[in-house]
Amino acid sequence: MAPRMQTGSGRLSQGLLLLWALLGTGLCHAGAEAEGFGQDTRTSPPVAVFNWTAQLVEETYTNITQKCWEVFVDLMRNVTASELCEWKVISRPYSLLQACLEGWADHLRYGYPNALAEQYIFQSHHRYFHNCTLEHQVYFDPPEDVLLAMIIAPICLIPFLVTLVIWRSKDGKAQP
Repeated sequence: MAPRMQTGSGRLSQGLLLLWALLGTGLCHAGAEAEGFGQDTRTSPPVAVFNWTAQLVEETYTNITQKCWEVFVDLMRNVTASELCEWKVISRPYSLLQACLEGWADHLRYGYPNALAEQYIFQSHHRYFHNCTLEHQVYFDPPEDVLLAMIIAPICLIPFLVTLVIWRSKDGKAQP
């Protein structure tokens, strides 16, 4: 398991600090009406929320995702090079990055998955997990000629076996 990030000595976690900053600046209003645009594609364009323009939503989400990335990088500093491919060690930081990206996209009604979130996920894989290989052999389908032989052989044997059973059961005596 990954070592815990230090939060002692009066230092607020970056997530709480970001939430406090958003609430303190008035960016989060509980009573505001939401306006929305339809989401057509997999990586949807930003949606205006709380009377925000799409540009303001995108700018806010860009700033927040940068903070998500910084928290992830800070957590990954506690992981040694030999532990980078151990899911038990990296699952917490990786899951927190994904949850942060998805949670804020949902909160801002930005649409998830989106190009910016995918960029951070790809960046995490490129920076930290590019040398990870599977320990167990991955099984693939056999080549077509082998697969065809494995399918046709039993099909061809069935009529032969049926014929053999019928031929051997004929002994000339009537069966009651």
